[in-house]
Amino acid sequence: MLGMVFGVAILQQQAALFSYHWLLLLMSFSLLAALLLYKFDLRPYLGVPARFMLAAVFGFVWASGYAHFYLREELPKKWENQDIVLIGTIDSLPFRFEQGQRFNFAVEQVHADGVGDLSSLATWPSKVALSWYGADRGSDMRQVTAVQPGERWQLRVRLKRPHGNANPMGFDYEAWLLEQDLRATGTVRLDKYEPDAVLYNRKLADFVWSVGNVIESSRAKLRDRIHAALPNHPYAGVLVALVVGDQREIPQTDWTVFNRVGIGHLISISGLHITMVAGMLAGLVFYCWRHSFFLGLALPLRLPAQKAAALAGALMALVYVALAGFGLPAQRTLIMLSVVAVAIWTGRISSFSAVLSLALGLVVLADPWAVLSPGFWLSFAAVAIIVFATGGQGHIKPPEQRSARMMLGLRSASLTQYAVTIGMLPLTMFLFGQISLISPLANAIAIPLISFVVTPLALVGSILPAPLSVWLLKIAHVFVDILAQSLNYFSALPFAVWTAAMPSFWLLVLATLGILWLLAPKAWPLRWLGLVCCLPLLLQSSQKPADGELQVTALDVGQGMALLLETAHHRLLYDTGPGLGADSDSGSRVILPYLHARGINALDAMMISHNDNDHSGGALSILRHVPVKLSSTSLSLDSPIVQAASQHRRCVAGQAWDWDGVHFEVLQPGAASYESTKWKPNARSCVLRVSTKSHSMLLAGDIEAIQEDELIHSIPLKLKSDILLAPHHGSGTSSTEPFLKVVQPELAIFQVGYLNRYHHPKPEVFQRYADFGIKRLRTDESGAISIQFGASLKTSQFRQENARYWFDR
Repeated sequence: MLGMVFGVAILQQQAALFSYHWLLLLMSFSLLAALLLYKFDLRPYLGVPARFMLAAVFGFVWASGYAHFYLREELPKKWENQDIVLIGTIDSLPFRFEQGQRFNFAVEQVHADGVGDLSSLATWPSKVALSWYGADRGSDMRQVTAVQPGERWQLRVRLKRPHGNANPMGFDYEAWLLEQDLRATGTVRLDKYEPDAVLYNRKLADFVWSVGNVIESSRAKLRDRIHAALPNHPYAGVLVALVVGDQREIPQTDWTVFNRVGIGHLISISGLHITMVAGMLAGLVFYCWRHSFFLGLALPLRLPAQKAAALAGALMALVYVALAGFGLPAQRTLIMLSVVAVAIWTGRISSFSAVLSLALGLVVLADPWAVLSPGFWLSFAAVAIIVFATGGQGHIKPPEQRSARMMLGLRSASLTQYAVTIGMLPLTMFLFGQISLISPLANAIAIPLISFVVTPLALVGSILPAPLSVWLLKIAHVFVDILAQSLNYFSALPFAVWTAAMPSFWLLVLATLGILWLLAPKAWPLRWLGLVCCLPLLLQSSQKPADGELQVTALDVGQGMALLLETAHHRLLYDTGPGLGADSDSGSRVILPYLHARGINALDAMMISHNDNDHSGGALSILRHVPVKLSSTSLSLDSPIVQAASQHRRCVAGQAWDWDGVHFEVLQPGAASYESTKWKPNARSCVLRVSTKSHSMLLAGDIEAIQEDELIHSIPLKLKSDILLAPHHGSGTSSTEPFLKVVQPELAIFQVGYLNRYHHPKPEVFQRYADFGIKRLRTDESGAISIQFGASLKTSQFRQENARYWFDR
């Protein structure tokens, strides 16, 4: 099983899939080798390594075939951003937010003007993710109708192929879409609000029966009951997550607290909750089964109580996982519990490691992309660590005295918490670049409270009739509120989280060996040396340029700008990307995770070029979570960003400073522009030129043709640069020919969103750069772009350096 998982993991690192012919050849070779191995009984000579490699080949081939099967469906490029009409059913629990709603749509028919029915196309996606945004009553658009799971709708939509931001150590949205079998994303086009207008978007059936639709509809009803009982309650979303596994209603601010104190794994239908609920029912069935003689049933004579309890627990786990919408983490727990139940029924429990390995293999067989999820590795590693650290304790005969049993239980729980906290340290640092130091205390409070009080109350309260359901849900909310207040206090402590740069794989291996040494039985010699192996992991610092050199990372934030400039001892963030909603922005989604992964805990300066959402949208998130010594902006002095800054100054032409042999100079705007009201925010963009001894870069913000002309005629000699951040994302109002002639860049970077609604960069402007012989890179195609300013310029593109077979698929 471990060999098979290894082969699957290797496949998920590939830039391209093998063809069917190569896969057939590999499979034939492995089958022939397996037959020879067993036919001639060569196992004693080849042993475990040979079987491991054969299993790895099988895993590689299986995952390849699985990927080929699901990637066969894709949206033809010519139909991207084109209006088409879909007929299908609402296939998921809709998420409603202030601007509209999001849901998955199972496609049944596809129609396009002038082409007709496209449903026969074999490549057409069978399931897509849609967003339906609303409009004001006063506009000429119709209002959004709330959809429900199982309804059949006709919708006019615009679709895109799967595409997400691609950044180092960032979330791979395209892989997540692939794992969810969502082969396109898009938006619903609103109907015209006119009496005689054609209604494209209309409901065709109230409910289409299927097992999946019944499950999703039940989840929606449970969620609605919770909201009806807890209107305007701040932690109703937490109860929804615990009952139906939908975490989307929990604000990002709450997630920040939960993750800092290390209890994020509890705020959902987690493996712990599924196991707890299944165990409670199994224990109840076991007790009743054994005592059925009092009712004259004699059930143990027909079926052993252990088997009845195992079956009841597995069925309860299945029901609870269905409530979670068969989410992937819940599926993993269901498979593990099912393996244990089957082992009990067949009497095959010989070792827990064999059961755990079988569950591991089955999870990967069912979902080869599971190895891309941090939760996959964390869940199996946690169980393995507990078994390793507490091995054999389950066979100790419990003492007869009640007090002694309580002390033994307390000691066992403490040992388990200690083992998990210490044992998960290397993997947590490797995956997230930080660990919660307050986690043991927070979990000691949160685990029993959420698992044994809040979750049962929420589950029972969501099912019982009113008013009893309302009382139970309000009591559960009170406990969550009390817990949240204490967690807010813990999260605010300065030592709550330890951060360091994400380690290499070999540092992970070294630290893991050290942890196993540390958690070995007491008789093991010099166990404390295991901690020494963890020090390189915990104390690793981020890589820095040498004196006189510069590193620039243009992050992929979609339609917006955000660049991190680093010298030997200083860091400056130029712009912070767009705000994506009331509780989401590029600062929290892209920039902060990147800074934490690099081990960057403070910024020397942050420059916000101007007051446009795609440049300043993430600034408040940065200021809340990262100390920023100086904020330089062209914003008005009453701006929330200016008010939140610890130290602020307006960027004005002529400001200059040197960091570690690198020169920074602000070229625009002039001081007089702040006194004028005629200029738009774009015209006041902070233009920054950064230069080393041999190379330079010009960051032009969103300046337009008038500002370009002013710079050309006032300071032409200061404009020449090797690299140019294309003004205004390559819009038609910027990048004039005279400006490009004066700057003379070798490379231009366009920070743009995939198929953005502004159509940036404009084709004629993009071609203008090519006509001047300027190399062009755009973040929607390259992902994050890194540039090293040393003796020569070195450029790397994330999508090329870390190519995966699902990119642009």
